[in-house]
Amino acid sequence: MGKKILMIVGDFAEDYETMVPFQALQMVGHTVHAVCPGKKAGEQIATAVHDFEGHQTYSEKPGHRFTLNAGFDEVRAEDYDALLVPGGRAPEYLGMNETVIGWVQHFARENKPIAAVCHGAQLLAAAGVIRGRRVSAYPACAVEVELAGASYARIEVDQAVTDGCFVTAPAWPAHPQWLAQFLQVLGTRITHE
Repeated sequence: MGKKILMIVGDFAEDYETMVPFQALQMVGHTVHAVCPGKKAGEQIATAVHDFEGHQTYSEKPGHRFTLNAGFDEVRAEDYDALLVPGGRAPEYLGMNETVIGWVQHFARENKPIAAVCHGAQLLAAAGVIRGRRVSAYPACAVEVELAGASYARIEVDQAVTDGCFVTAPAWPAHPQWLAQFLQVLGTRITHE
């Protein structure tokens, strides 16, 4: 039986880091509810495509419109087995929402699986849940991760790291590793015949 996963997003969440896990986790039998503060099921957020083109930081282009499938005001963290936080610019906004912070703290306190990619670690830092953990994120977030008391994992952009219930990665090129490790923490078994 699949797990019930809460995915917290906001405008300008990174497109790939929102769309790919949302679809992939459903593909393997999990239920994923995507929510955004102030929005209801059926409403949309704007996503952004962040790319690595040789500049000092990533570039940003408009992404797809992403349709939410659950209402923010209807969520009870206790009803979910795991939390997923995509990156992009949304985590800096989400970190100012008391309800979102409470949800993140609930998942950490209950030792439920938490997956964050890229700037998603900003939300984990804002919630104060990564002290003593080894966490990866987009390199520009390293200072925030360390100021929150975590050890920043300096890994390749296509790698991921698991520390207890936390599965983190630097950016969307890590999807194969990040999602595989998250599935393992979730207890998901995929067999090939």
